Amino acid sequence: MSKFAVLDLEMCDVPKGEKRKSFGYSHEIIQIGAVLIDDDYNICDSFMSFVKPEFGSLTPFIRRLTGISDKDLENAPGSFEALSAFTDWLPDDAYIVCWSGSDELQLSREMEGKGICLPKLSDLLYDWIDCQEMFSEKLNNYRQYSLSEAINMAGFVYEDDAHDALIDALNTAKLFIKLDSGPDFSLSPYLYGENNSESFAFRPFSSLLSMLDPLPA
Repeated sequence: MSKFAVLDLEMCDVPKGEKRKSFGYSHEIIQIGAVLIDDDYNICDSFMSFVKPEFGSLTPFIRRLTGISDKDLENAPGSFEALSAFTDWLPDDAYIVCWSGSDELQLSREMEGKGICLPKLSDLLYDWIDCQEMFSEKLNNYRQYSLSEAINMAGFVYEDDAHDALIDALNTAKLFIKLDSGPDFSLSPYLYGENNSESFAFRPFSSLLSMLDPLPA
């Protein structure tokens, strides 16, 4: 079975005006966090890098939200260097998992807006796995749950420092493992009662890999 790389990104705002016009988009990556899940559904490795923005800057809101400071970004690698290091860290057979599709969109935009060419990363985006969508499907409810809501509903302790990319990647990984490693998914009995916990039949994503189109060579 292929490994899964669970990814989370933190972003800053790109102000309106010449900088946004030059870049083309309103957000820019400032932190990459990821954890790797092995064949036995164990978290076996991690990756974290701050990213120095080229067009955006930290606002007071983003500082409070993420805990990231100007000092963290001062000597950080730029987008190309950070994404290259992340790509080198990824196994060739990995599938990328994220909470929602926003990180996939941001990566695609960042690579396009900055002319970044990383064929391996582009190929991996071809079979992106949306963990938020998976969770909603198990509940037969197409509401978009927040990661903290889903973690609590699944019976996990939500790790602190939300909006730290590595911590959020770890939280997403714990939920993905529960969703993908067993035949059934149950909500926490502590929230829903020992005899009333809902169970949802679930076909693991790993059993569907053979149905996907092969990654481009």
